[in-house]
Amino acid sequence: MKIRVAGAQVPEGRDIEANAAAIERGIQFARSQRADMLLTPEGALSGYTHEFDAAAVRKALKRILARAKEARVGLALGTCFVEPKDGKCYNQLRLYRPDGTYLGFHSKILTCGTWDTPPKGEINHYAVAPLRTFRYSGIRVGALICNDLWANPGCTPIPDPHLTQQLAGQGARILLHAANCGSSKKSERDRRDVAWDYHGSNLRMRARAGKLWIVTVNRSNGPARCGSQSGVVDPEGNWACRAKPKGEQFFAYTIRV
Repeated sequence: MKIRVAGAQVPEGRDIEANAAAIERGIQFARSQRADMLLTPEGALSGYTHEFDAAAVRKALKRILARAKEARVGLALGTCFVEPKDGKCYNQLRLYRPDGTYLGFHSKILTCGTWDTPPKGEINHYAVAPLRTFRYSGIRVGALICNDLWANPGCTPIPDPHLTQQLAGQGARILLHAANCGSSKKSERDRRDVAWDYHGSNLRMRARAGKLWIVTVNRSNGPARCGSQSGVVDPEGNWACRAKPKGEQFFAYTIRV
């Protein structure tokens, strides 16, 4: 079995219309590459914030889904979203088939927060749903968001539950990973190389441990290097495909399982 995946390393911010336009550029790229699915960064549509316009996100999502269906491109779409069933806000990766069928969502589990008591940060703003897998093109896939995979001890007080291993145990062969990390702020510069190395090592080690393909995409970070590499890691822990680490970038790769 095989699946052709595309990734969109695109900018993300508070401007939902600008975010949607970037995602649409990704859809057009995926269409040109005859990709089955496009993966976007964490918070790609809403912005990486719980303080977003929920109505505007729903409206933009409807337009993006129409574009993707027309292009026959499935989506693994990163966005924060208020679920109508429970009224709770989730940091999600939403999965759709090329025909527009909605498969469900993964919500970020290792939400970021400080080590204060009680902790501060997004850990207080997002609801969490149980870990699950999805059936896509006959292949079992899993999804994780940013810190879900690398469990950075400086970003969350939550113990590492080794979610990649859990997904492998649930039968996943491919893992879709939407990230949003890296900063051009002066306060971040000293630790940028450390974070880059840590994130890259985690991607490779966890792919190898779980015998998983990992497709990962980070947001672009303006002129600065991203906080983690975008691309595809094979089950032996080798990079099969890598995007350039700066600016808006797109990639496509055919995975055979």
